[in-house]
Amino acid sequence: MAYVEGQTIHDADSHIMELPGTINRYIDPGFRDAFVEKTGRKDVLPEWFAKAAEKQTDPEFRAGAEANILLRKNYEALGAFRSDDRPKTLDYLGFASQLVFTTACLSNFGLEQMGEIELAGETARAHNRMMAEFCGVDRRLLATGYVPLVDRARAPAIAREALELGCKALVIPSRHPPGFSPSHVELDALWAVAQEAGVPILFHVGGEEKMHRDYLENGLPQVKDFHGGDENFTSLSFMTIPLSVWQTLSALVIDGVFDRFPRLKFGAIELGASWLPSLMRFMDSGAAAFGKEERLQKLSAKPSEILRRQLRVTPYPHEDVRWIIENTGREMCLFSSDFPHIEGGRNPLKRFNDSLEGVAEATRRGFYRDNFIDLMGRGLDPALHDLPALAAA
Repeated sequence: MAYVEGQTIHDADSHIMELPGTINRYIDPGFRDAFVEKTGRKDVLPEWFAKAAEKQTDPEFRAGAEANILLRKNYEALGAFRSDDRPKTLDYLGFASQLVFTTACLSNFGLEQMGEIELAGETARAHNRMMAEFCGVDRRLLATGYVPLVDRARAPAIAREALELGCKALVIPSRHPPGFSPSHVELDALWAVAQEAGVPILFHVGGEEKMHRDYLENGLPQVKDFHGGDENFTSLSFMTIPLSVWQTLSALVIDGVFDRFPRLKFGAIELGASWLPSLMRFMDSGAAAFGKEERLQKLSAKPSEILRRQLRVTPYPHEDVRWIIENTGREMCLFSSDFPHIEGGRNPLKRFNDSLEGVAEATRRGFYRDNFIDLMGRGLDPALHDLPALAAA
């Protein structure tokens, strides 16, 4: 029996868990040595990962896949890194479709911040080939292609190539590119590619500017990481997750990008959503305070209304989704599982249902289905809008 039955649910956030060295094999051979030199990521499979890969071939372990579809996380999850397993994963979950993101490449390995412009572009292209191939086994798997903004002239070509490969959405970093704004007019060619193709521009956690290390030096023992290690993703560093996307969205709206491309949808994925009501009201306040600016006078509507028209977001399961919807708009929030990451929890549907208790049925339907369809545009085959059994009913 599938996790979801009798209801169409689209999953706006899922991941592959690439084994070490996977991305290397997709990088143009002429750039592989430079990639290893700059990132330290070699095409080797350490013993622990080899054991994880071997586990997925064990018949006894695989026999428990369906019963443990949301209990096994990361590399133990069915379809985490074996693309041939992922269709069965979707069958067990019961989702109508899944947006699929990388895990290892979320920050593009810091190459943009290093000033490695050409290598950043080549690594993004390798990522896009990897994602398209992984998701090519099932049309329900919606591959995301990454486009670095750091090379304004090359960004549209990388985007077009990603779409030709079969990617259904384009991911950009939420931090600003070194040296200029994401609202720079020379990036209009990129937005035009996405709008013409009818696919969204997405932000995802990992592409933001991290909390400065100085904030962690408090004279006290180091707090263990969320996962129990020393990477130091904690309650404090968590606070910076929405700061970059807050600034980037502000620039894109105020500088007129949203208005120049009114059919282009944007999605903030795995960045939470409790910040969104404040952003919408703060932008409206800023527009009122600085209303004499010509760029503000040219806006088609209040900033909050522009965001409501073109932005969609995924709340975390621990957030008060009903409150977010009531203070933004029922068309803005999306369901996400974060499969197979541990952060998604073992029963995301229950957590979101509990948070949505008392909302209108149309609002609930929007959260699980309609808002995702609106975000994805032509990136989602109309035949996938509803589960086959429900579409035929």
